[in-house]
Formats: sequence, C-alpha cells, structure tokens
Amino acid sequence: MKGKVIKSTGKWYVVELEDGSLATCRIRGKIRLGKLRTTNPIAVGDIVDIDDKPDEEGKLVIRDYEERRNYIVRKSTNLSKQMQILAANVDMAFLLVTLRAPQTHLAFIDRFLVAAESFRIPTTLLFNKIDQYSEKELQRIDEIISIYTNIGYPCYKISGNKPEDVSFLKNLLKDKQVIISGHSGVGKSTLINSLDESFDLRTGEISRAHQQGQHTTTFAEMFKLAFGGYIIDTPGIRAFGIVDLDKEVISHYFPEMRALIGACKFHNCQHLNEPKCAVKAGVENGEIAPSRYDTYVQLMLEDENEIHRKKEIS
Repeated sequence: MKGKVIKSTGKWYVVELEDGSLATCRIRGKIRLGKLRTTNPIAVGDIVDIDDKPDEEGKLVIRDYEERRNYIVRKSTNLSKQMQILAANVDMAFLLVTLRAPQTHLAFIDRFLVAAESFRIPTTLLFNKIDQYSEKELQRIDEIISIYTNIGYPCYKISGNKPEDVSFLKNLLKDKQVIISGHSGVGKSTLINSLDESFDLRTGEISRAHQQGQHTTTFAEMFKLAFGGYIIDTPGIRAFGIVDLDKEVISHYFPEMRALIGACKFHNCQHLNEPKCAVKAGVENGEIAPSRYDTYVQLMLEDENEIHRKKEIS
C-alpha cells in the first residue's frame, strides 16, 4: 500500500494512508539513495510504499519511495558534506523574512532562492511582523522588496499573528503542497496557526541574547489544511548552504543574470574577472542589485566546507 509522509522524527515516520488514516512506520533495511548523500533517506512529502503486513513487532515498514518530482535540501550541520532533505514533491515555497528579532540577511534570502530555482520550485517572500517596525525599518523593507519584485519574486508584507491579515494566502495554498521556511523565530508556526484555526502549533520566544528563535520545530512536519492542501513547517534554518550545484551553472539560477549571460563575450564566462561580461555590466548599470551579485560571488568562491563552520550568513 501507499501513503504520504507527513511527519519525520528521524527514526519514525507518520504516514497518511490512501484512506486518510494515519500510521506510524519505520524503515527496515536500506532505502535506495541514488546519488544523494543524505542524512534522511525519507522526507516529508514523499510518497512511500509500505508492506501490507506488519513486521514481527507489529510495526508497519516503509520499503521504498516513489521518484520525487523535486525536493529542497540544505547542508547537514556536520562536516560530512551530506545534505538534509527538508521536503519532497513541493508545489511552492514561502520564505518568511524579518528585519530584526531575528534578522534575515539578504544573502540568506538569495541562497534559498537559488536552491528553489535549481529545483524549479516557485517561491514567494513573506515579510513578517510588519506591525512591529519603525518608519525607517518599513522604508528598508520596501527597498528590499523592490530588489526581489524587480526580478519576478512575489513579495507580501504581513503580520502573521493576525488571521485577517494573512487570509489572502489561502487562495495561494489551496490544493497545493507548500513549504514554509526561514530562520527560527520568524513566525512560521504563528502563521500556520493563523491560516487554520484548528492548528495549535507551539510558538517560541526570541532569545534576547542572540535575537534568534528557540527552535520550537525540531523536525519537518506536514499539516493538512481544512481549506485544501498541505503546508510543510521546517526546522528553523540559521544558515543555508547550497549543495550539489556546479559552479558553472549557478548564474542560471539568478533570473536577472540568466537574462544577460548570452551577451557575455565568452560562452563560459564565470562573471568574475572576465572582460566584456554582461553580468558585471548589469551590476554597474543597475540591472542587477549589488547585494545579489555579492551573493553570487560568495557562492562561486566559498569553500564547500566553509558553510558548516559559519553560524550566520551576513
């Protein structure tokens, strides 16, 4: 029989079966990984095959999973170069952004967008806690929004703790399987609670010492929405490492660069030190935001292990 993984704790998986019932399952033996070096062979959103009969201990066993339409990953927190699959078979991604408590840096936004672009997952930016900002901070939010709307990413200003302020999102989420992500403390659980009154997800206080969340979500979990569809709440992410991408094609995942690379003098231009580079010219004439180009350069030059040692992307 088949089912959809809606919760993962690392060892046990809660699976929604085809009849709508829930079953707690485990993995027996080795699950095929293909070329992926992951810390979790099965992820939330996976469609899995389950043995029809329980094992000798009376537990249902996952024996395999169906080929994924896509998935979104981050680097593991250890130095093994492995990755963690955050979610599989994603229709849309929503990244929550806050200006403070905690601060979401532009490089973090860019890295998430590159990862989503590489798996062709449409992404929307939600600028949360908008009711808590000063006039100067609101102006900064508008400046940031202009960077991303100009290159095609939908952006919304919200107060996630007010159901009436986020009700418009229901039309975007209906009948889709979406992921909601961001740093710990940006308000993911609060937003989910506001979207569906039947939920009562635990929310955490912000650490005054570090202005970061308390990691109230420690594993990915999928919630079935009363109005149709699923929303995946992910663990709070402090740093987002790009994995499994050839540096030669990273520029293709920046939409504003993708539009210009055909005009570079050299077909294999890396947009760093080459002459007559259309991308560098785009930065100079304002077609490409300097912050976006800075992130691109970071991705091209950083050591693959460096992201593990960084506590924060600045």
